[in-house]
Amino acid sequence: MNQQTLSYIHPEAQIAPDVVIDPFVFIDKNVVIGEGCHIFSHASILPGTRIGKNCRIFPGAVLGGIPQDLKFKGEDTLLEIGDNNTIREFVTLNRGTASKGKTKIGNNCLIMAYCHVAHDCVLGNNVIMSNATNLAGEVVVDDFAIISGGVLVHQFTHIGMHCMIQGGSKVGKDVPPFAMAGREPIGYCGINSVGLRRRNFSDEQIHTIQDVYRYIYMSGRNVSDALKLIREEIPASAERDAILDFVENAPRGIIKGYLP
Repeated sequence: MNQQTLSYIHPEAQIAPDVVIDPFVFIDKNVVIGEGCHIFSHASILPGTRIGKNCRIFPGAVLGGIPQDLKFKGEDTLLEIGDNNTIREFVTLNRGTASKGKTKIGNNCLIMAYCHVAHDCVLGNNVIMSNATNLAGEVVVDDFAIISGGVLVHQFTHIGMHCMIQGGSKVGKDVPPFAMAGREPIGYCGINSVGLRRRNFSDEQIHTIQDVYRYIYMSGRNVSDALKLIREEIPASAERDAILDFVENAPRGIIKGYLP
């Protein structure tokens, strides 16, 4: 371990031998940091934090702070961070409460400066959160979602995979997979076709996604009737079924649509 003498590292912290720790870092007890990580100056790693391999924690980040939740009574909970993550300046990631026991960040995520992830949130893999985006408690963000800067996400909200959310949005309903969401109030603005093509979705897959959302948002039907017709008229596929499953299991309801 490349340890700077100007840092504080609790003797019970478990840190891989090759971790680079810059000056003025604070690492408390009950912390685990995996191989290949770099902890930059003035970062604070607090009890209950588990960091995987090859992560970069930039200056001023605070990981594992206690939840900002009045129901929290000091129970032992975790912040679990996977591999190959970049956590930029002044990000705050809180650990969980008794509700779920942990806040979880997947692999290959980029969390840009000044973002906040509250207690019991779950981020999938390859998620991007742009600067100053804030997630309230128990938000779920699925794989490959991109949340632009300055977005505010209400507690218990679910953001689907491969979607993209416009900067400055206020997200109070679930955002279904593959969608682009924006405007004020936030609504469905089409599918994230550019992102899907970058991730090697075929034209056939993209057309299926577009067809499903035409039924949901452009047919003039209520959501229940639209879902029934989708099952009857669009052949089963991974993309169709992912959207159906998401919408049918969205207790907060999904964002509204903007007609073209």
